Amino acid sequence: MLCGCKNYISSGLLIRVRCFQLIGFICRSQWQQFGRSSMQPKKKEHPKEKMELHVRNRHRERYDFKLLVGSCAELGPFVKLNPYNDESIDFFDPAAVKALNRALLKQYYHIAHWDIPEGYLCPPIPGRADYIHYAADLLGSNHHGEVPVGNKIRCLDIGVGANCIYPIIGSQEYGWHFTGSDIDAASVQSANKIIHMNPSLEGLIEIRLQPNTNHIFKGIIQKEERFHLTICNPPFHTSAIAAQTGTLRKLNNLQQKKNAKPILNFGGASNELWCHGGEEQFIKRMVHESRPFSKTVLWFTTLVSKSSHLKTIYQSLKSVGALEVRTIAMGQGNKTSRMVAWTFLNKVEQQNWQ
Repeated sequence: MLCGCKNYISSGLLIRVRCFQLIGFICRSQWQQFGRSSMQPKKKEHPKEKMELHVRNRHRERYDFKLLVGSCAELGPFVKLNPYNDESIDFFDPAAVKALNRALLKQYYHIAHWDIPEGYLCPPIPGRADYIHYAADLLGSNHHGEVPVGNKIRCLDIGVGANCIYPIIGSQEYGWHFTGSDIDAASVQSANKIIHMNPSLEGLIEIRLQPNTNHIFKGIIQKEERFHLTICNPPFHTSAIAAQTGTLRKLNNLQQKKNAKPILNFGGASNELWCHGGEEQFIKRMVHESRPFSKTVLWFTTLVSKSSHLKTIYQSLKSVGALEVRTIAMGQGNKTSRMVAWTFLNKVEQQNWQ
C-alpha cells in the first residue's frame, strides 16, 4: 500500500516523507490502542467455591445476581458491571447492601419481609451462616456426628440485634427454636416485627428484652428453662471513638484512599459495635456469668474476632471450672475468626442431655 504512493507523487523525497508520516500514524494508533487495553484491569480468576466457608453454607459460590434479582426485584438497580466485567454491587452503599440481604434471605431462607431501622447493623449473611453451621456441628458431636434438627433444640442468642439474623438462619436451616435477647428496646421491637411478618418464623423465635445492662444470662434464662446452645457475636470495640476509627481504617484499606468520615455500609448502633472493655471484657464477663447456669446449658459459645483475646478467655474458663473447652477456626474471606465453646458437663451428662 505504501509503494502505491509512486503513482501519485513523482518526488522521491516527498514520497519518503509521506510514507514515514503514514507509518508514524499507524504506529501511534497501535500504541494508543495498546495503551488503552493495557490500562484495563486484568480480569480476576475467581474460584468456583469459597472454600473457607463451611461445607453446608449456601453462600460458598459467587452471588448469582440474576437469580437474586428474580427473587427480589429491588436489588436490580444496584447491580452493575464492575471493572472486571462481573456483575456486582457497590458494597460501600448501605442501600445496596440492605437490598442484597433482602434478596439472600428471600431466596435461601424463605423470608419475604425483612427490614431494620436506619443506623442498625446490616450483617454480612455468609459469615453469620457459618457460625450457625459450626454450632450445629458442635451439637452433632454429642449425637454421633449427626446434626440434631427440630424445635426441641433450643438456642439462646445473646444480643440478637434488630436484624434477628442468627435466629432466622438457624430456624430455617435446622428448625431450631430460638430465644433472642437484647438490651436495646428498638432492636427487640424490630426483631419482633420481622418475626410477625414472616409466618415461617412464628413459633420458632421469641425475643426478650434484657432489663439490666450489667447482666447477660441472668434475667433472660428462666427457672426450669434449659438450652442446648448459646451463641453470641459480642461488641468488638471499647468505645464509640474506637468503633469509628476502626471503620475508617477498614474503608481506607478497602478503597486504598483516606476518608474523613466513615460510611457505615453495614451500619451498627452503639450497643452493637462497642461496650466498655470491648470484646475481651464482654466475653470474660459472659464466662463468669455462665457458671451459675452450668446445669442449664449444654454448650456456651461465642465468636472471638481477635486471637490475642484468647489467653484471657482461657484463663477465665479455667477459673470458673469449665470441664471442656473447644476453639473452632472459621475463615471468612480475608478475615479469620473463631468460635470458643465451653461446657460444665462431663461426657456422660453431655450424651444424656435432653
